[in-house]
Amino acid sequence: MGRSTKLRELIGAIKDKASLSKAALLSKPSTLSLLRATTHEPSIPPNDKHIAALLSVGHSSRATASAVIEALMDRLQSTHDASVAIKCLITVHHIIRRGSFILQDQLSVYPAAGGRNYLKLSGFRDCSNTITWELSSWVRWYSRYLEHLLSTSRVLGFFLCSSLSTVNKDEEEEQVSALTNQILIQEVMSLVDVIEESYKAPDSLHLDGNRLLGEVIDLVGGDYLSAINEFSLRINEVAERLSVLSFGESVELVCALKRLENCNERSSMLRHRKKASMETFWGFVSEMKDRLEKVCGEDDRMVMIRRRDRACESARMEERVLKSGDSVRLGSGRLVRFAFPTLESVESC
Repeated sequence: MGRSTKLRELIGAIKDKASLSKAALLSKPSTLSLLRATTHEPSIPPNDKHIAALLSVGHSSRATASAVIEALMDRLQSTHDASVAIKCLITVHHIIRRGSFILQDQLSVYPAAGGRNYLKLSGFRDCSNTITWELSSWVRWYSRYLEHLLSTSRVLGFFLCSSLSTVNKDEEEEQVSALTNQILIQEVMSLVDVIEESYKAPDSLHLDGNRLLGEVIDLVGGDYLSAINEFSLRINEVAERLSVLSFGESVELVCALKRLENCNERSSMLRHRKKASMETFWGFVSEMKDRLEKVCGEDDRMVMIRRRDRACESARMEERVLKSGDSVRLGSGRLVRFAFPTLESVESC
């Protein structure tokens, strides 16, 4: 296995050198930066210098930025090497976090604009050895996670953890308070999606100390804290609206909070992050779920009471219908007899 691994690394190095030479001859600096950031070297994350060079393309024309994103997605889809695939995904993640508006805008059209979903890697398998097999599961999960991250960012209207998101807390609280219940719940559900997906990272029995995965964990961990903060802001707003939520809206929120509670029961690479503050967060999630369940229970009882009342109303309907000759007591206390017109008199009108 050691000999085959070394041979694989040698072949990867040759491929990298050939690709870099070709890009240099064609005078494509952006392609060179992309290739240098996504080499075949196993366990070594992209060099920040190469990522920065790639991100600098975002300060040029929209056409150049579009070409870079297209080249990145093509490399991601065409590679069969797990290390290259993860580096491509890390590069996508850096664009989400640190890229210019033009780069982020170009990235956001995948797959929102329709057509091929370049992040769909559910069938990715690198069967070269045990390590690449385990890395393949990370490729599948990480691509799915980034899909959720992009989807949530579209719902929120900004990229989570992006350096371009500079709205201060007071302004954001004001914006959230102005949301309709429907949009507020949609944003809560979307944030639950991305938090839940972050807890589905695969086990890595043979990958302890892998620097490539360490980079992934750091990036996802930053998103996780941002998602928790955004979720907390919106669930606080939900707490202010408990009395005006409909039964259906309350049920949706209870389901979302139950999914979130299930995350807390799982082991995760993220559990060690700010443990004390996270315990406070999970306590608040549990409290809000209980309060919403209580609201749902009360609404459910009211629905049952209304149904029972309607049944009683139907049973007494004949007694309530005025018949010819029945009396009605007016406010003055006088009794007035009603004589409904007969069929003949109606027809004559």
